[in-house]
Amino acid sequence: MGLADLHIHSIHSYDGTAAISAILKYTAENTSLDVIAITDHNNMDGINQALDLAPAYGIQVVPGCEISSADGHVLALFIQNRVPTGLPLIETLLLIGEQGGLAVAAHPEARGTSSLSFECIRKACEHPFAGKVLVGIEAYNGGLVYTRSNLPVYRQANTLPLAQLGDSDAHTLSMIGNSASHFPGRTILDLKAALKHRQTRVAASKNLGGTQVLTSYLPQYLLRLAGWAVWNENPAAPLKYARIKTLYPRPEKRMKKLIHQMTIE
Repeated sequence: MGLADLHIHSIHSYDGTAAISAILKYTAENTSLDVIAITDHNNMDGINQALDLAPAYGIQVVPGCEISSADGHVLALFIQNRVPTGLPLIETLLLIGEQGGLAVAAHPEARGTSSLSFECIRKACEHPFAGKVLVGIEAYNGGLVYTRSNLPVYRQANTLPLAQLGDSDAHTLSMIGNSASHFPGRTILDLKAALKHRQTRVAASKNLGGTQVLTSYLPQYLLRLAGWAVWNENPAAPLKYARIKTLYPRPEKRMKKLIHQMTIE
């Protein structure tokens, strides 16, 4: 059986605290995960880097995105291009499907965050086309401070024709793998088949507690606001803090640098 965590945020999310390289290094050295998905909020800015670096760390990466639909958050997996935000769920799912992607309902009806209702999820499942794209539901989301937010999902997940998943919703390195999913096989293709055939199951179910928020996430988030993130130069290098603007300079600065390099070569 393989192990996957399909809901992880990097510094390409406004509330993520770790660079792509750090996520890969931590996953390889501190978890048993075979597959992860980078699902930043409404963008895919880190996906190419994740796919390029992943082989060096021995981790398989699913390209993804957490999309803010008009009805709540949905994870888009196996996509190549960003899907527009603010559209109704059905329309969002159809756009994901046009790319050959699959979708997962993220933290349904969770307190304190934009989440899909069970009624909305059921309607999507009944849609002749969108129902083929929405294949999974987070039966357990490890990023929720309110543990009880997972309880109604546990109760209702069995009544829905969806693969049940455990995901960490990690915004810090230590959260990665806190909640995860078992699937038959070990590869990304195995995982995709398992999602389509509803063969995944929750493998780990640890929540982000209030103490962890205060002692771990909050300090790292404050550093993030100050422009710092966890990073490493290569697989053998240690994790350390670096200025985000030196890791990912603004596009116009990158362009000026490239033009300068071209003029001196």
